[in-house]
Amino acid sequence: MIHVYFAAGAQMWPRYQAPLAQALAAAGVEAVVSEVAPADPTAVDYLIVANGGMVSDFAPFTGARAVLNLWAGVEKLVGNATLTQPLCRMVDPAMTESMVEYVTGHVLRHHLGIDRHILNDRAEWLPEGPGPARSRSVTVLGLGELGSACATMLAALNFRVTGWSRTPKSLPGIRCLSGEAGLSQALAEAEILVLLMPYTAETENLLNAGRIALMPAGAVVINPGRGQLIDDGALLAALDSGHLANATLDVFRVEPLPAEHPFWAHPKVTVTPHIAAETYPETAAVVVAENIRRAEAGEPLMYLVDRGRGY
Repeated sequence: MIHVYFAAGAQMWPRYQAPLAQALAAAGVEAVVSEVAPADPTAVDYLIVANGGMVSDFAPFTGARAVLNLWAGVEKLVGNATLTQPLCRMVDPAMTESMVEYVTGHVLRHHLGIDRHILNDRAEWLPEGPGPARSRSVTVLGLGELGSACATMLAALNFRVTGWSRTPKSLPGIRCLSGEAGLSQALAEAEILVLLMPYTAETENLLNAGRIALMPAGAVVINPGRGQLIDDGALLAALDSGHLANATLDVFRVEPLPAEHPFWAHPKVTVTPHIAAETYPETAAVVVAENIRRAEAGEPLMYLVDRGRGY
């Protein structure tokens, strides 16, 4: 019998208990899953965590064959020296769908000028339209699972989509750039910029004052990726100067966003409470169960984290 320790937090257990049991049974895995800290950590075969959760020291879990994260982000785990077991991040199909819907909705909102036309407190008749999607250039920074899906949907709507990634990628119908020169080019044409990079030492403050200055005047930033990707001060300065028209932000360096943070009151900032894409128990449980099945069968794990790259 396989022993699985659900160490993602007691508040998450009621949502995951039944879906995990069903998914493991469907995968043909006989397992006991418990949210109670084990008396003997060496008896645990797998740990399910949420970017750390209830475990900070993984050293006692000497029999664990994998640590399975319920979140896409692993920034709180990759730097933990005690975590020597294979670590898998979460790629949940339902989470990807939600991210695509959030990004597409806000890109269309800014492209169509919905805020200006519907929330016009001057009661001014503004008949000029935005033009078709093919007239708008959208740049997606990050072409992983989420970024690629969002870029593909935007291209299907006829936006002129440029994707950028640290390493070369290729996606049908999307101009893909990489490297520092590619980043400068991608930003220079970004009328709407979508940030979907992971948070690593290399991506912190990726969007700083110098890179914001490369963007076209009146550009818009949408960040459902990680709060640390943006230099907050540089973003506010660009909004105040008018170089950027708006920033729609779903993620922040500190969450919940502190009440005193200037983002709340800024007229050119839209704050959403980290809702772009959450992990759904029913679909995430299937991913976890499949990885346990794979490990037991000696097959490669899905979404294995590259410790060197940080994701």
